[in-house]
Amino acid sequence: MPDLSRRGALSAAAALVTAAGAQALTTPSASASPAAPAGPAAGDHHHGGPEAFDEVFQGRRITGRPVSGGGHHHGGYAVFVDGVELHVMSNADGSWISVVSHYDPVPTPRAAARAAVVELQGAPLVPFAAN
Repeated sequence: MPDLSRRGALSAAAALVTAAGAQALTTPSASASPAAPAGPAAGDHHHGGPEAFDEVFQGRRITGRPVSGGGHHHGGYAVFVDGVELHVMSNADGSWISVVSHYDPVPTPRAAARAAVVELQGAPLVPFAAN
């Protein structure tokens, strides 16, 4: 594997900063829309973390809730599809990914559960043993 040069590292860091700045400029703030709906669908955040949810999406029961301990390495949050845990992780930028849609980050754990249901296309979720 080639060594990472100082120039390469700086170029990569500059690209990340530029991308983060562009995203910050294009993301609407909560105060920009006074008529924004309140509640879990407005952002799924409560006291710095996502709120619990329980809904049927495309015929599948998806649930999510904050958890403490238990070996969860993803911000203390558990998501389930039809009672089977969907392994989700929060990224440093606040987005979420799942084991089903690992390369398609979404803004909330609820969105990760919905994306997994779409990707599964009716197939059952198989338990994932993380470590």
